[in-house]
Amino acid sequence: MQTVADKLKEKLAPLNPVRLDVADDSAKHAGHAGNPDGLGQTHFTITITASSFTGKSRLQRHRMVMDLIQPVWNDTTLHALSLHAHAPGEDSGQTPVA
Repeated sequence: MQTVADKLKEKLAPLNPVRLDVADDSAKHAGHAGNPDGLGQTHFTITITASSFTGKSRLQRHRMVMDLIQPVWNDTTLHALSLHAHAPGEDSGQTPVA
């Protein structure tokens, strides 16, 4: 069975990221809204670097990501998302996509 993190990565692939980290932060939110039973796959942090973000505002970048992942948001347990979207060179020292 595909995890929510895997689904998010799959949906973001069209951006051709040079870096894509999808971290499940659900354990930090056990018992909170959206994760009351503590089972996870509800809260995520996405850090993505893609050349398609070059020249785009933060809002434009976030909209690009949200448009792609909307089906995951609608069809899974995803409740909350922290998003860091960069163009190449804006997040120096980060690990590239393997």
